[in-house]
Amino acid sequence: MGNIVAIVGRPNVGKSTFFNRLIQRREAIVDSVSGVTRDRHYGKSDWNGRNFSLIDTGGYVKGSDDIFEAEIDKQVELAIDEADAIIFMVDVESGVTPMDEEVAKLLRKVDKPIFLAVNKVDNNKRLENAVEFYSLGLGEYFPIASTNGSGTGDLLDALIEALPEQEAEEESELPRFAVVGRPNAGKSSFINALIGEERYIVTDIAGTTRDSMDTKYNRFGFEFNLVDTAGIRRKSKVKENLEFYSVMRSVRAIENCDVCLIVLDATRGFDGQVQNIFWLAERNRKGIVILVNKWDLVEDKETNTMKEFEARIRREIEPFTDVPIVFMSVLTKQRIYKAIETAVKVFENRSKKIKTRELNDVMLPILEHTPPPAYKGKYVKIKFCTQLPTPQPQFAFFCNLPQYVRDPYKRFVENKLRENFDFNGVPVAVYFRKK
Repeated sequence: MGNIVAIVGRPNVGKSTFFNRLIQRREAIVDSVSGVTRDRHYGKSDWNGRNFSLIDTGGYVKGSDDIFEAEIDKQVELAIDEADAIIFMVDVESGVTPMDEEVAKLLRKVDKPIFLAVNKVDNNKRLENAVEFYSLGLGEYFPIASTNGSGTGDLLDALIEALPEQEAEEESELPRFAVVGRPNAGKSSFINALIGEERYIVTDIAGTTRDSMDTKYNRFGFEFNLVDTAGIRRKSKVKENLEFYSVMRSVRAIENCDVCLIVLDATRGFDGQVQNIFWLAERNRKGIVILVNKWDLVEDKETNTMKEFEARIRREIEPFTDVPIVFMSVLTKQRIYKAIETAVKVFENRSKKIKTRELNDVMLPILEHTPPPAYKGKYVKIKFCTQLPTPQPQFAFFCNLPQYVRDPYKRFVENKLRENFDFNGVPVAVYFRKK
């Protein structure tokens, strides 16, 4: 289970710069996929070999200072609920503000590792000025400058040390399917329809499901765990910020599942929020099934056909378009088992292991026939390929000049793998290495 670290603090103290700095270093390597950093509030980072997820809680607030007062309390509460450690960022230029004191008051009651980061400390004078932050009563602070990264190393060393040790996932043999999506898309009703008992109380108020739950499901010869992420506690406090809460909850569920069933409301379409969840699942290399619910409510089906709707979704999710899309209606129970069958299939695709010999027999002739384009007069020769022993499909292709293989060719290779070995619904990684 990945650790989650939340960054809190009032606006303009440099949270985003710090956040970008931490995830960039890694995303630059891991995610050279175009357009993946669509949501700026969530990312993965690692330091000294420990991975953690980073949530920038500040990105969600628009509005004036007084709106912000209430907002920041909520963010801090959310961070306290959901994160394993909290970085509280303040800014040496403005010194201790009443809002900082407010946040510190909330954090002092918390029994989780808290790191006070004093930002914009880029000269000795400022280093002296930073002393006043002792008054917040959070003990030691870390002087940093997120623009040039000074001091962040010490902060991260301390952070990693304080994060709870990763317990090895209790290997439940059962696949875990997470049902994710925005509030009110029909996630709980979908689970109810499957399980056939009203174990969740479903009403029309967004966010009535309280906690994310695991349900063991065994019917029609399928056995797996269903994880419902609609969990949003303390409803009274989260009216406006429901979106953010549901994303936060989804983060945890997505990280710990094998296949994400993304439920979307056909009347609202594949909007930004759903796209964020999609890219989050893709970035975590999870199996994905897109379930379009409430298709029965779409007016005017003549002009708005399933085919067009599907094509629109596929345009949004390029380049990873090899994803099953199932139209269903939870209300009439139409095709909900199809949804599960598809998820089981995607799970099987994700855990598929291809024998090295078979892989080479299929792929090498294709690659010989269409080699990578020559680069600076040099030709890339691919000699051998193998599937890496990872939980999800990753392939290494060994060649003489891996540095000359460009992204379009990697995509070509990925598409050929998909054509020949059915990885529908599963992100596939292709690496070129020196043999």
